Amino acid sequence: MGASSSTGHPSPEMQEQREQETLASASLALPLLRAAFSRSSASLVEALSPPPAAFRSASPPVPPHFHDLVARIGPAIASLFFSDVGPAGDAGWLRFLRGFNRCCARVSASQSLALLLRVYAAACADAGAPCGLQFHPEEDGAGGEGKVVGELAPGEIAVLLWMCWVMAWSGSAPRVSGGQEEEGGKGEPVLLPDVTHLVLSALVSAGAVADDAGVWGWQVSGGGKGVKVQEFTSWVLSTAAGLGNCLPRYVQERFRSCAVDPVEERSVSTGNMSSCTPNVYLLTRGRAWAISLSLRNKLSEKFLSASVIGMDAEDLLYRSSVHGKGLSRFWSCVEGYKGPVLILLSAFSRSGGENIDADRRWGIGILTEEGLENKDNFYGSSGSLCSTYPIFRMLPPSGKEKNFIYCHLHPQIRVYEAKPKPVGLGFGGTIGNERIFLDEDFSKLTVRHHAVDKTYQNGSLIPNQGYLPVEASVLDVEVWGLGGEATRWQQDVYKKREDIFSEQRRKVDLKTFGNWEDSPEKMMMDMISDPNAVRREDR
Repeated sequence: MGASSSTGHPSPEMQEQREQETLASASLALPLLRAAFSRSSASLVEALSPPPAAFRSASPPVPPHFHDLVARIGPAIASLFFSDVGPAGDAGWLRFLRGFNRCCARVSASQSLALLLRVYAAACADAGAPCGLQFHPEEDGAGGEGKVVGELAPGEIAVLLWMCWVMAWSGSAPRVSGGQEEEGGKGEPVLLPDVTHLVLSALVSAGAVADDAGVWGWQVSGGGKGVKVQEFTSWVLSTAAGLGNCLPRYVQERFRSCAVDPVEERSVSTGNMSSCTPNVYLLTRGRAWAISLSLRNKLSEKFLSASVIGMDAEDLLYRSSVHGKGLSRFWSCVEGYKGPVLILLSAFSRSGGENIDADRRWGIGILTEEGLENKDNFYGSSGSLCSTYPIFRMLPPSGKEKNFIYCHLHPQIRVYEAKPKPVGLGFGGTIGNERIFLDEDFSKLTVRHHAVDKTYQNGSLIPNQGYLPVEASVLDVEVWGLGGEATRWQQDVYKKREDIFSEQRRKVDLKTFGNWEDSPEKMMMDMISDPNAVRREDR
């Protein structure tokens, strides 16, 4: 009877363990978790720490305490979520699951961001780094729930963003040993992405920095007014929602790496994948990471990888400085690509403009999940606009209209049109009143106020943008294909087929023509040479 009763009614500990296992299996496979627990139970701090590396940044400069802060990430996570984990066993396994679910279970984006801020504050405290955040636990002390309050200075926001990027970098390169001595010499420091546009975006969103001409000369090292936690959370939820997923993703990747056989793990690349990636394109690593944080689809992984190791040069479909400016050259490079593309435009406002100070460079981007087509009207089913420089903003579709893309070339056979359609590239708005329009020669870019557009969400694409249209001179245009190798192969097949058709149209088969003496062409030539000659009509 006793055995039957215990089998039918499991103990509270066993029931809780089953619930915790079910919750944890939604984030990471239980076999991997068990392997990670058995191998990391001796030192969770080491398992949760990123690979040792040295970091550098071109702008803004890396603060001296940053390396100490990165080294404290593992201890901070272990102390906050796994402090009660004991040796391997049923009791230790249950405590391990509790800690894993506290930081990796699926929760709201604001709660996940609050956990990340707690880790950041704890790491700063251990490293002696300046931090304006404080954690206030619940008065009853139940669980780990609480509230993060305080204010983040501009430099602290940059350090927080860099810490999140390092956590993402460690997942993409689990055993990269940049900056450390290797058997063949010394590794090079890992180059951190430029996050100035993200810091400036958070400050402008909170009203700490005015959205005017002063943003071009703004520097993170210049300091200034900070951002409250509530304002920073609102900015993250609206612009960089991917930040909230940094902590659970990092912990999962660390445990997944720990579960791998140590011999296989050491055989992973030991080179620094991101140390020698120059920002020679408009799609810099910092801008790629900003776009990845703003997306919530599979393209986010593509841009995250680009922020770590850079974009594959084979994905660059068109660059005006290489292939030449103009819609025809642009079309010859992108025709037949049936996949998502990112179009980046770099321009500067012309002198005499009233909306924007003259000679100020800025960048905007258009992300579409389908290829480009030559049509005389708008088309598309989804897309986003973004401001890439100097302030980062992402404007997803509003759902009201579907005027996503307008791409119109001159027809091969021209006919008279009473109202000819504009030739160029357009995004949003209506024909003749597009929100963004790039002319046929790729020399002039027109950006209009969001009031003319119901396809994309409201928001300025240029600092200090007014209500009047802004005309700018184009500096460079880039188009990146995001469909992968299969989409590139399909485009190659399409281009080869079009080349065959073009070659066939050039060839003239003389056998299809009749005798020259009987041809209408000879009759016309004879009439022109001697129009008064008498000719008898054959009946």
